[in-house]
Parts: sequence; C-alpha cells; structure tokens
Amino acid sequence: MASISKLSTPNFAPSVSDFSASSRSSQHAVCCVDLSKRPAASRNLLSSSKLSLRSNHPVRVSLVVRCSKVDGNGSSVKRTTLHDLYEKEGQSPWYDNLCRPVTDLIPLIESGVRGVTSNPAIFQKAISTSSAYNDQFRELVQSGKDIESAYWELVVKDIQDACKLFEPIYDQTDGADGYVSVEVSPKLADDTENTIEAAKWLHQWVDRPNVYIKIPATAPCIPSIKEVIARGISVNVTLIFSLARYEAVIDAYLDGLEASGLSDLSRVTSVASFFVSRVDTLVDKLLEKIGTPEALDLRGKAANAQAALAYQLYQKKFSGPRWEALVKKGAKKQRLLWASTSVKNPAYPDTLYVAPLIGPDTVSTMPDQALQAFVDHGKVARTIDSNVSEAEGIYSALEKLGIDWSYVGSQLELEGVESFKKSFDSLLDSLQEKANSLKLVSL
Repeated sequence: MASISKLSTPNFAPSVSDFSASSRSSQHAVCCVDLSKRPAASRNLLSSSKLSLRSNHPVRVSLVVRCSKVDGNGSSVKRTTLHDLYEKEGQSPWYDNLCRPVTDLIPLIESGVRGVTSNPAIFQKAISTSSAYNDQFRELVQSGKDIESAYWELVVKDIQDACKLFEPIYDQTDGADGYVSVEVSPKLADDTENTIEAAKWLHQWVDRPNVYIKIPATAPCIPSIKEVIARGISVNVTLIFSLARYEAVIDAYLDGLEASGLSDLSRVTSVASFFVSRVDTLVDKLLEKIGTPEALDLRGKAANAQAALAYQLYQKKFSGPRWEALVKKGAKKQRLLWASTSVKNPAYPDTLYVAPLIGPDTVSTMPDQALQAFVDHGKVARTIDSNVSEAEGIYSALEKLGIDWSYVGSQLELEGVESFKKSFDSLLDSLQEKANSLKLVSL
C-alpha cells in the first residue's frame, strides 16, 4: 500500500518550497512514482529448492507509489520488465494499491501495469491518512449521507476513475485485461444472498465494463459466485488459500457461465485470486514447531509449491469437452491471479512470490515492494510449470510431516476475512472521527 511522506518528490512534482505554509496544509495527498536510485538492502537468501529463488542483485531503481503532500503526477518511465512479462510470457502485471489522485497510476500504466486490485485494507489506508478525500466527504455528509454510504461514494469514485484509465487496455485486448477490482463488504463473507445483491448493486453503480466485483471464496459465497457470473457480471474471486477451494471456485465459474443463458459469453470474465505469501507465513510457523532438519528445510517452499499445483489444476479444468462447449460461445478462461505477493519474511528473496510463478494466462498483482523488486532485477521466464514434480514432492513431504492443507486453507481464510472486516470497521471509525473533526456530525 502507499506509504505516507510529507516530503515532495523533486523529480516529479514542485518542491515543498514552492508552496506557502498555508497552501501546503491544504494540499491533497497524492501518489507519486519514485524512480530515484538507491542502494540495495542486504538480504539473506533461501537455500535449496528451485522453487525458492536465489538473488543477490543490487536494487538500482525504486518504483513505488507513495502519498505526499504536493500536487502533480509522476512522470512517465521507460519500457520495463513488466512489458516483457506480458508480451513474452503472457502474464499480466497488476498493481495492488489505489489512492488519490488516481491519475498517478498513469506512469505505472506506462511502465507496464495492466490492472489494479483494491481491498478494504487498501482503502482504509488511503482514506484515513489522506486529505484528498475531505472535500467529497464533506459534501456527502452535508447532503445527509451516513458514514458507510459516504464510504462507498468515495470508493466508487476511485474505482470509476481508475477504470477510465485502464479502459484503453481493456479495449485493446477485447476485454481480456485492464480491469480494476472493488470488493463487496467483508461483513457479507458468510451471507450468500446479500453477497449476490451487493455484487449486483456495486456493478450497476460503478457502471464500467472493466470493473471486477471481488467476492471472497468462502463456502457460503461459492453459490454467490455462480449466480453473479450467471447474471453476466465479471468477478474477481478473492481469498483462495487451498487447492480444494480453488477447484470449487472454478466449478462455480463454469456453472455460472452455463446457467447464464447468454449466447455470447465473451464479456463475462473472471480471475481467481490465489494467495501466496500468507501460506508460507503460517506453514513456516508449523514447520518450526516440528523443528526437525527436514521440516526446517521446507520453510519458504509451501506457498509456491501449492501455487504450481494450482496452475496444473487450472490447465486441467479449462480443457476438455465441457470447456470447449463454452469456448464456442465466446467464454474466456478464469485466469489465475497470484495475490499476496509481497515477502513477509525479510530473510527471503524479494521476488520470491513473483519470479517462480510466471506463466501464460495468469495475473500477478503486486504491491509496491514486490513491483519495485521485480522491475529492478526480476527475470522474465516461464517458471510456473518448470518443475512440477518438485512441487508435488514438496506438497507431499509437508503432508507426511503432519501439515494439514485443509487446516492451512481454512485458517488463512478465517484470518483473511477477519482482517478485512477489521480494516473496514477501522475505516468507518476513522471516517466518523474525520466527520467529527470537520464539525459535520455531532458526537
């Protein structure tokens, strides 16, 4: 997510000294792309396993978006490895962040970013720490909007504005890319029917062809996914942590396409967001509790091994007579999207959850850290199925050590849902405080 800085970025915006003290205090926070050179931080690297990459490349360029207290957009950047990632290997690099002004996504688009994902945590950070939303928020509350309604107004405006920026990519790819994702309320994760209604409501409100409505892959929401797809609404299915749940998500997509009754399925698309780094965070803790040399040697390998097997499942499910019948009606594959790609353990290579997961018809959505690292020293090559047998071996070895993949999936899903609920509630609290500070709502 965007980091907050009160300093200007001289290369891309007027310096702070160009503003008077009074004007500085009233400036909206903006997202600036920082391409300044900086030295590399030292990093410890994983040992063994082709699925855990070694890297000792110095970081030469910083490609991050951060909120600052000045106006102005970032400048364009030259061709990057992100262009090669898409053109040579068929993987779409997306950006996992969104804040105002949305026009600061333009240099990222020029650098090769082809879509945006958002979630309650991202908006919690953007809205609660920035003054860029104050004017609209003031108008909304003065017009009688309650706090949650005002929240959705702020979010939808950002999504609509971002959709406009990515619409050329959507058009150029005939609806295959250029999407912006917005999530239904995390409070609905256990509510099948209201998730359906919320998805319909958001889709109608945003009213852009390249919006993805995000629905969590909880058991109660699997039927929601089918129904929303059947209604012709494109979906980003989020919070997938296990192979079993991923297969259920694919089936919901296929069932929805078949139930739609549409003669042309080409405009109903989907991605399945398979989370990566969080898997290692949990499994590593379990391996450390086991404590044997064999267990400790498998740290940092579970997530990518499971992801490689997910890609095998993807290839299997989107082939054969059932799928070919849908293709004749224009159906597009539900692409695998690698989410949670930032490294949580500083001992691991900074491209660990990007570089080993490159493959055709996939998406990698990256926050600042991962995006910056891959642009700087990422290598573009098909890796997702380069060593499937090793992935199978790691997956089985973990099972033999007592790692219950079902537990891992359900626990991470629970944590993910609760985390988004917490961010959502925290943001509403922050908005209430902001309303109070603006003297718009009585305590």
